[in-house]
Amino acid sequence: MIRFLFRFLGLLCLAAAFILVIYDGMKSIAGNAFYFTDVRALWDIVNAASLQNLKPVIETKVGPWAWDPVFVTVLAWPGWAVLGVLGILLILAGRRKKPLIGYAR
Repeated sequence: MIRFLFRFLGLLCLAAAFILVIYDGMKSIAGNAFYFTDVRALWDIVNAASLQNLKPVIETKVGPWAWDPVFVTVLAWPGWAVLGVLGILLILAGRRKKPLIGYAR
């Protein structure tokens, strides 16, 4: 059951990444320049208040060094790349184990 959930969420992430690639590509063609939607913009679209609430939590639980160089860098990455990598990792986590050939269990 959990493998199915991982694969399903992975496919949803890959579908969202594909939609973002198409959206950014159309925006780049129309604007005659390279545009990409970063993770911060996506997070603001989904739920802006949670991003503001996350900063004090990360600074108190992990440390102030985790917010500025680490998390801010991840928020500046393209959204399609982050969703694509997350989708691939979820699909790999949900795959079946290959049966061992020639080994006794």
